[in-house]
Amino acid sequence: MAYDFKPFEKKIADIVERLQREIGGIRTGRAAPAILDGVQVESYGTRMSIAQMATVSVSDARTLHIAPWDSSNAKEIEKAITQANLGLSVGSDERGVRVSFPELTSERRASLVKLAKEKVEEIRASLRLARDEVWSDIQKQEKEGKLSEDEKFRYKDEMQKRVDAANKQFDDALQRKEKEIAG
Repeated sequence: MAYDFKPFEKKIADIVERLQREIGGIRTGRAAPAILDGVQVESYGTRMSIAQMATVSVSDARTLHIAPWDSSNAKEIEKAITQANLGLSVGSDERGVRVSFPELTSERRASLVKLAKEKVEEIRASLRLARDEVWSDIQKQEKEGKLSEDEKFRYKDEMQKRVDAANKQFDDALQRKEKEIAG
């Protein structure tokens, strides 16, 4: 009987996706629309993300332009970004909302790198938990006689290969973010 790694692979994919979201949300000196993903705007009596009510584009290296589909929402978008306390300068004009990213200081760069490393460690902990669940399941199946001891160790090796590949993705994402923060 072959061990089914599909649920484990799905968990790994979810964990990698979560890492991309969390690291993408860390502000660098460069304009990145991902920083606005968590900002909720009060509009028409409900809370909506900016992406649900406007087009977000990069104007230049340190400026985002938000073009609301309904121009009456511009002030609400501006207010929501300001309240999100992301350390961004926000202003509106007749064409929409402009978001400016200030230049990063060396201290701020160091703290952003530290934050990115903390996020990666949190993600690694999630991966370890998922790995431990799979290993417990493999051991349980061996005790129940569904797997031989040789199969148990072969599946452990297969599981570890998947874990190593995910950890490499985490390291690569962290290196990219560190380069991005360094400017």
